[in-house]
Amino acid sequence: MQVDLFTQVLVPVIGGLGIFMLGLEFMSNGIQALAVNRMRDLLGRFAGTPVKGVLAGTLITGIIQSSTAMSVMVVGMVNAGVVGLRPAISVIMGANIGTTLGNGLIALPLGPLGLLFGGIFALVYIFAKSEKMKNIALACMGFALIFYGLNLMTGGLRPLRAMPEVMSVISGLRADSFMGLLICVGTAAFITALIHSSSATIGIVMGLGSAGVLDWQTAVAFSLGADLGTTITSWMASLNLSRNAKRAAYAHISFNIIGVLITIPLFFISMDVLRWAMGWFGGDPGVPVVINGRETFPLVPVAVGLYSTFFNIFNTALLFPFTGVFERVLSRVGRDASEDEEDYSVPKYLQAEMFGNLPVAVPALQQEIDRYLQGSALYLDSARGAPNAPKDLDEHHLALDTLSRDTRTFASRLFVPGMPHAHADLVASLIEEADFAASVGETLHQTARRVKREQFSPDARELVDAALDNIGNALRSVLPGAAPSAGRTESRDQDLLDLRARCLRLGDAVKPAERGAILTLLGSAERASLLIARLDAERRSVPRVVSTAADETRDPSFGGVAAVPAE
Repeated sequence: MQVDLFTQVLVPVIGGLGIFMLGLEFMSNGIQALAVNRMRDLLGRFAGTPVKGVLAGTLITGIIQSSTAMSVMVVGMVNAGVVGLRPAISVIMGANIGTTLGNGLIALPLGPLGLLFGGIFALVYIFAKSEKMKNIALACMGFALIFYGLNLMTGGLRPLRAMPEVMSVISGLRADSFMGLLICVGTAAFITALIHSSSATIGIVMGLGSAGVLDWQTAVAFSLGADLGTTITSWMASLNLSRNAKRAAYAHISFNIIGVLITIPLFFISMDVLRWAMGWFGGDPGVPVVINGRETFPLVPVAVGLYSTFFNIFNTALLFPFTGVFERVLSRVGRDASEDEEDYSVPKYLQAEMFGNLPVAVPALQQEIDRYLQGSALYLDSARGAPNAPKDLDEHHLALDTLSRDTRTFASRLFVPGMPHAHADLVASLIEEADFAASVGETLHQTARRVKREQFSPDARELVDAALDNIGNALRSVLPGAAPSAGRTESRDQDLLDLRARCLRLGDAVKPAERGAILTLLGSAERASLLIARLDAERRSVPRVVSTAADETRDPSFGGVAAVPAE
């Protein structure tokens, strides 16, 4: 039978692969938008020990179906000190297991219904009003498109069996000997490294196996190579990352390489075990089933998914006792500590266990607000072009905005029914302090953006640096370890007036645009000074200790509380 290579093979295979990968992306994006923040909180709460880390990694990665998102989450928490390196290593072990849950779902024989359900959920996505419903529809649409794409690939690959020249090439890829196994594993690893997706590689292998182009044992060997190839992607992704990010990537690389090296000698024994286990899942995967007059092998994807899951569970069980060894080895890997950048998107001191324990929660909340202000101070370093400044100003702003939101949410949850007035007064004051801190951060962000987008002459730059120094001096008065600032606000205000006068005296020595930018900057400096002074007053308005008395009254001079120095 003559095969039309373009319409019968290329179109369905390339189209099916694109739909398959698009489905993976839609499902991952939809689920992450629904649950990533909750999963991050869950991870920070439960990943305190290696055992809990494995369970948390398996559960969360199984839900969000993205080991990449999981790695980013873990690295950020390690940088922030929320999760230690040892539990983080175990979380990555669990993430390897959680990723295979998606392979098991892909193996379900739902291909013909994929387009139907994809269309239904696409309509739901288009006409949904709420963001939550849109994300649910997006995830379900992606789930359906995965099966439809796999079904298209299987149909497109089936005609290859009628092409002797193709089968002669593929016949050399058979995992029926030790050398053949190594070639299959190496080929799959190379393909995975090229397309940067182990899920896509496994999807292609499942399609080839279902079409009968690859025998089931070779398809399983290719899935083993995909697990190895994905480590190359991790290595490439870690080249320009911080030390802790490198450690997380190297942990992933180490687990998979060691697991593959141990599994390869046991491969043929494991095939006998897999053939026996497949008796519980439908029978021998090598036996074809005739559907509409065509031979197909529907149990090959099941065998691939089952083996992939078994491999990662076996690998985790084998290496889990050596978590401490991995920690000691990986702790020596990386560059100098000065090259690490703290992740400000994740709270460092706040924990869910603190709710209901105000004496513990209040100091932690104060530390987190101080940490936010320290992160905001980096805006000034960015404006000055300092070496330690954030590389991406917008990314740093997004991280601090997330931290500010999480901090204020934590503070709001400290309110409990029946709380004494003094305690409620303290919590309310902390919420106001966090809000003033957020306003300071926003002002400094705008200041840095204005300075960075304008080119200043040497005379103008001198005034800009003086204005930045003025803001920095004001900010230092509310950072940890600051000395009492009484009387300094008036001096800083006078310095700003002097800088304004100097700017006006420059005359034609500076361009009008430069003069306008300097005057705007001085306005921002004045606003920052006022916000910092208000934040400092708020700190003094309520004692930052949890009092046992419930009958304290407010002092009108501070909007409600007697002025007491912050402790």
